[in-house]
Amino acid sequence: MEKEKDNSENQTNRRNFLKIGLIAGGSLAAGTLVISKIISNDKKAESGIKRTVFTQDGKVFTADQTHLHDYEALPVSNEEARKGIPNKKFVMVIDEAKCDGCKKCTEACQAMHYTESDREWIKVFKMQDANATAPYFFPKPCFHCDNPPCTKVCPVNATFKRQDGIVLIDNERCIGCRSCMVACPYSTRFFNWSHPKEQPGLAGIAYSPERSIPRRMGTVEKCDFCPDMIRQGKMPACVSSCPMNAIYFGDQNEDAVTNGSGVTFKFSQLIEDNAGYRHLEELGTDPRVYYLPPKNRKYPKPDMDAVGKEKNEKKPMDMGDMQMSK
Repeated sequence: MEKEKDNSENQTNRRNFLKIGLIAGGSLAAGTLVISKIISNDKKAESGIKRTVFTQDGKVFTADQTHLHDYEALPVSNEEARKGIPNKKFVMVIDEAKCDGCKKCTEACQAMHYTESDREWIKVFKMQDANATAPYFFPKPCFHCDNPPCTKVCPVNATFKRQDGIVLIDNERCIGCRSCMVACPYSTRFFNWSHPKEQPGLAGIAYSPERSIPRRMGTVEKCDFCPDMIRQGKMPACVSSCPMNAIYFGDQNEDAVTNGSGVTFKFSQLIEDNAGYRHLEELGTDPRVYYLPPKNRKYPKPDMDAVGKEKNEKKPMDMGDMQMSK
């Protein structure tokens, strides 16, 4: 009986999340735009990898990953871009137990924002706590802090904190003083020392802080949580491109996050049950990116023979098996 109650609440929360969790306010046209854009590219060579896409009215469907990169940003004024999406508080969760270090998230981010190969807005670091323990991986995007030091030192208000939790940079205001880079304790900002390579696909596209493109020489840039994609009902590029479904994204106000598989979890329960933490949160920056510790890791498999012990036979953690509530 308790199990049926859990499943019922799971389904209810899932429906509510699909309707109002990730999708920004506006009209049904946003969802229609996503569908029509994907259909218009159905002759494109497909990768065979299916991803979940959300529509404005709360419907969910799958599409080939190849088509998810062919998006068309909705027109948003500079004023709207600086305010953010009303009644939302976006949050990201990264499961270190699932991440296998493939860097597909980095590749997808670079493709989405037309950044060079040496410009990684989300870096993936290999970590190892001791010689006798298995390594794990630590993806590091911008943390979109609730108490961001970067915004306080900008003399022209080029970098700003939105009401939905996202921190952005307006490169039309940025004067290249790099004060924000010095203030950021996470080293997640980059400076364009030279002209970015020209991209034919960007011809005629109007700049918006939500798109972060076209990029400009002499300005600072960083991970932006892909707010233009969120307005269309899509998840950030790093989330939808992770083959391990290790990155979750959602709305903290709705207490719901989802990964690339479309499975929905209660954010608070996910953090509490897995001892979630925030990187260097003792600095008082209040990051909006949380991590789940690398317990019961599946990738890479620990080689306990190297230290004269038996191999670990514990069942690897599968976040997809978790229930919404106990």
